[in-house]
Amino acid sequence: MAKKTLIVIVGPTAIGKTNLAIGLAQYFNTEIVSADSRQFFKEMNIGTAKPTITEQNAAKHHFIDSHSIHQFFSTGDFEIESLKVLEAIFSKNDIAIAVGGSGLYVNALCEGLDELPETDLKIREQLNQQLAEEGIESIRLQLQKVDPKYFDSVDQNNPQRMIRGLEMFLSTGIQLSSLLTHQKKERNFNIIKIGLNMERSELYNRINLRVDEMVKQGLLEEVKSLLPYKHLNGLKTVGYTELFDFLDHKISFDEAIAKIKQNTRRFAKRQLTWFNRDPQITWFNPNQFNEIKEFLDQKIK
Repeated sequence: MAKKTLIVIVGPTAIGKTNLAIGLAQYFNTEIVSADSRQFFKEMNIGTAKPTITEQNAAKHHFIDSHSIHQFFSTGDFEIESLKVLEAIFSKNDIAIAVGGSGLYVNALCEGLDELPETDLKIREQLNQQLAEEGIESIRLQLQKVDPKYFDSVDQNNPQRMIRGLEMFLSTGIQLSSLLTHQKKERNFNIIKIGLNMERSELYNRINLRVDEMVKQGLLEEVKSLLPYKHLNGLKTVGYTELFDFLDHKISFDEAIAKIKQNTRRFAKRQLTWFNRDPQITWFNPNQFNEIKEFLDQKIK
């Protein structure tokens, strides 16, 4: 019996991954697994650029609004749960679609996670205390010094991800980047990876326009409703931390929006750096829908 096929769509934020995923899901009459680490959370909508209700109705999505910010949902949890979802999809279809810009979650689904040594939880507590007292910049500077390779790949607006790298080094003396060997676990399905990219100036313009649209849709009101929970890991992310700073009277509203645009552009650059390391990705412009379909039809045959 021929193996099933998972089509994985990756690329930077605002590039058009959702549109392509829905188009391919309709073309292949199948379902979509979201591998976006922020879209899991039901309380975060506007700032995470979730697929709209119309888009979700156009093709069935998994891992959209699947968890609460009050739940701990790790990449390891995602690996286990997403493989179960894929098994259910493959019981009905020969093809499934996965889409996301979170490289760690895409890797967890396609290749599995590395086994890492235990770390000292007291060091984690100390680093969280350092974060509370000195702010995220002190964490950034320390991580950049001890593990520059991991620093370059991590979301630098996510303090918990950076603390993870510091925690590993301070506990074991080993750089986390050196432990991420990405030794693949065998999957019982074929994987075809599609990457989306465009001219950097055009991408940055799309990001800026998207942020403006989020503001029009009520991003500030969404962030206000989440203010009591700003200490939770899921909310320590671009689009939310900047507006928390505004609500705490640390910066002006205009400064907060400018920082969201800047930090999102930086995040997109890091996403491209991450995905460009993967030789299995075939790259297209998001406008090349017909070319992508033809490429996939040939690969699957």
